[in-house]
Amino acid sequence: MPVTWDPFRELDRLAASMLDSRQGPRMMPIDLHRDGDHYVLSADLPGVDPGSIDIDVDGQLLTIRAERTLRDSGSGGEGVQWLAHERPSGSFLRQLTIGDGIDTAGISAHYDNGVLSVLVPMSERAKPRKVEVRSATAEAPKQVAAAES
Repeated sequence: MPVTWDPFRELDRLAASMLDSRQGPRMMPIDLHRDGDHYVLSADLPGVDPGSIDIDVDGQLLTIRAERTLRDSGSGGEGVQWLAHERPSGSFLRQLTIGDGIDTAGISAHYDNGVLSVLVPMSERAKPRKVEVRSATAEAPKQVAAAES
């Protein structure tokens, strides 16, 4: 039987070894968009216990941590023989730098159907606003009248 070399299988093996949970936290895929006066961050975390999710804001750094543990098949988990183990387990981490115009006290989050949604409101001073344009000629008579008094 000839032995063939499959470059894709080797790349899969290399990627799996690089993403091993023993080497540190894994990245979580996110979507981020602006909706009116707040930002919405959605992170895929299927199978994660909501109690393991931790969100911190320290200055301009937003950190999301989560933990997914292996589920044991059988009663005690002893003697389990994995036939396929492709879903990553372990720690997940994502850190984002947030701007000055964020209301960090108003950040909220909820977890539903394996998706963590974080709502990040803009501060009042960062919201778009209209600036009144005054005319110099309209101001001049008021100033002259005040000076004559």
